[in-house]
Amino acid sequence: MRNSFKTFLKHTAKDFHNQSVNPPVVRASTIIFKSMQELRKTQAKALKKPTGGYYDYGRQGTSTTYILQKILTKLEESYHVFTTPTGFGAVFLAIFSVTRPGDEIIAVDPIYTPSRILMESYLKEFKIKTSFYNPNDLNTLKKCITKKTKLIFVENPGSNTFEFQDLSKIISIAKKNKILTAIDNTWATPYFFKPIKLGFDMAIVSATKYYSGHSDVMGGSLAVNKKVYNKVKIADKMTGLRLGPDDAYLITRGLRTLDVRLDKHNENAKKVSKFLSKFKNVQLLYPYNKNSSNYKMWKKYYSGASGLMGLKIKSKNKASVQKFVNSLKLFGHGYSWGGFESLALHQETNETGTRKYQKLLNNEHLVRLHIGLEDPSDLIADIKQAMKHIK
Repeated sequence: MRNSFKTFLKHTAKDFHNQSVNPPVVRASTIIFKSMQELRKTQAKALKKPTGGYYDYGRQGTSTTYILQKILTKLEESYHVFTTPTGFGAVFLAIFSVTRPGDEIIAVDPIYTPSRILMESYLKEFKIKTSFYNPNDLNTLKKCITKKTKLIFVENPGSNTFEFQDLSKIISIAKKNKILTAIDNTWATPYFFKPIKLGFDMAIVSATKYYSGHSDVMGGSLAVNKKVYNKVKIADKMTGLRLGPDDAYLITRGLRTLDVRLDKHNENAKKVSKFLSKFKNVQLLYPYNKNSSNYKMWKKYYSGASGLMGLKIKSKNKASVQKFVNSLKLFGHGYSWGGFESLALHQETNETGTRKYQKLLNNEHLVRLHIGLEDPSDLIADIKQAMKHIK
C-alpha cells in the first residue's frame, strides 16, 4: 500500500525495537567494529550507497542524522540530502562544492544578505567572481553568462522583496550553457515546491525555520541530484559541515507536523494579506493579486504559500513606520522566521544588501512580516491598531 506524504511524515522512522515513536538520539564520535574486515566493508558500502546509513566515524553521522537525511531525501525527491549546522552552511557547501578559483557565479539580485556578502566579498579572495541578475528580466541573466560561469544561484521568491521568477526558463538557460543550478527554497520548502524534480541540481533549505517549526534549533539541508552528488560529497567531507544528532532529532520531530503547520501558516497569511490589501499606502509583497506576474509565476510552480511576506510602505516619515512595527503587540521583533510565532521587522537599507535592481525610493520602507499560528483575527486586529501610527 502506498501512503501519502502526510502519512509518511507521521509514521516514518519509528524505532519499534525500542518501542519509541521517535528514533533515539545516538551521540557518538567513535564507531566500534568487531573487526578490521567489518570496518573496511562498512567503508566500502558507504561509498556505494549515499542514503544507506553506513558510517565509520561520528563526523559522518549516526543513525539519528541518517534518519533525518532519509526523510528529507524522500521529501525533496532527490538523490541525496546533506545536512549542515546552519542554513547558511548549506549555501556555503553548495557554492564551494562546484566552484574553483577563476570560476564565475551568477546570482539573483534580491538574495539573502549573508549569501550576498559571501559572493561579493569573501569569494573574491578565492578569485571567484559573482554577477547579479534582475529577477524580473532574465535577459540580464543571459548577458552575465561567460565561458567561466559555473553556477546560477537562485533564491525564490527574492529575499525581502519577494519576486517570483520563471524557474523553468532559468533551468533551460543553464542547461543550454552547461551551467549548474542551485536554489534557496527556504520560503516554500519542498512541501510546496520540489526544485530537484523541476530540474535544479541543488536545493537549499534552512532547517532552522519551517522544518523545525519551534524556533529552538539551527540546521540546514542541501538536496542534490546524481550529477553533482560526488562533488558535494567531497566538499562535505573536507569542510566537516555536519549536523549534530541532537539538532537532527529536533528537526525530525518538527517534520512530523510540517504539513499541518505550513497549511495553517498558508491559511493565516491569506487572511492577513486580504486585510492588508485594503490599504492604499501599502504594497503587499505576497502572491495574492491574481492579475500580477508574481501570482502567475507562483501559481505555475507552487502548491501553496508560506507565512512570510513583505510590505512596501509609502511614507515620508520613517519614524512613523518604525512606530507601526514597535506598536505591534503580537509580533516579536527578531531575525529568522518559520517558527510558530509571528514576527515583524523594519528592514533597514543595509540589511537588504547593495542591490543593483531592487532599490527603494526615498519615501518607501520595507517591513517584513512572518504570519504565525495565532488566531488570524487577533493578528489582523493587532495590525489594524498599529497602522494608525503610519503618517
